[in-house]
Amino acid sequence: MMFRPGVAIAVMLMSAVATAPGQPGTPSGLTSLRFLLGDWTAVNTAPGESGRFTFSLGVQDRIMTRTNAANYAARNGRPASRHDDFMIIYAEGGKLKADYFDSEQHVIRYVVEPRSDHEVVFASAAKPSEPRYRLSYTARSDGTLAGQFDVAPPGQPDGFKPYLSWTARKRR
Repeated sequence: MMFRPGVAIAVMLMSAVATAPGQPGTPSGLTSLRFLLGDWTAVNTAPGESGRFTFSLGVQDRIMTRTNAANYAARNGRPASRHDDFMIIYAEGGKLKADYFDSEQHVIRYVVEPRSDHEVVFASAAKPSEPRYRLSYTARSDGTLAGQFDVAPPGQPDGFKPYLSWTARKRR
């Protein structure tokens, strides 16, 4: 049998295309989260407090990122402070996931559950000796975005209690 370099190259190229990750424009699962996109500012905050966050797409619309900054006024003997965090949302293994990192050295891994085209819940896995976290966003008919962060104590994975909630309005 005679070796034909042209055929060998064509077969290698077809194999590479067949095993390559999805091409740009391939649905990434982020479509249901598009209601989050934009620059948001917290409204109705306590005096001296402010917050703003941005959701944006990247890597040819294959990931979504959120950057967040919140400023807290000095209160009840606590000094003024600033909290910054970053979250990346991506599709992996047929599921949406998110990884969260903040200025207090917290890292939270979430599974993302879009509930509709205007509501999403991020929930961390239950681990017996650790708290469990849940972050939710709901787009309201008045153009605002409601957010809530809940915490369940160790050993009570479904015992979520509200920790922080906010409402934001899109800046642009």
